[in-house]
Amino acid sequence: MENPFPDIVTTLPEADIPFNGVKGWISQNVDHQVVFLEIEAIGKVAEHSHCAQWGIVVKGEMDLTIGGDTKTYAKGDSYYIPDGVVHSAVFKTKTWAIDFFADNKRYLPKENKK
Repeated sequence: MENPFPDIVTTLPEADIPFNGVKGWISQNVDHQVVFLEIEAIGKVAEHSHCAQWGIVVKGEMDLTIGGDTKTYAKGDSYYIPDGVVHSAVFKTKTWAIDFFADNKRYLPKENKK
């Protein structure tokens, strides 16, 4: 599949994401962060929680479980995960998404990893 993100996105700082097969580019602000994600068909991302998150699927498909409720999200579908709510995902196909995080340090740029 062709990457739907143009160079204006893929030249942003790359995020230091602790999952193999996941790449992201960060658009940073003082109180939030937008991450453009490219996710291989990596299977399950384990349950976890963090700040509030809103996202939209740009291309591909994923099964997302939010607070015990599982739904399939595909191109054009958006989702909201409230602050602290446990969630997980399953990626059976390569997927691109844009996620807004209500925390400006959800991910650090790779070059700033400490």
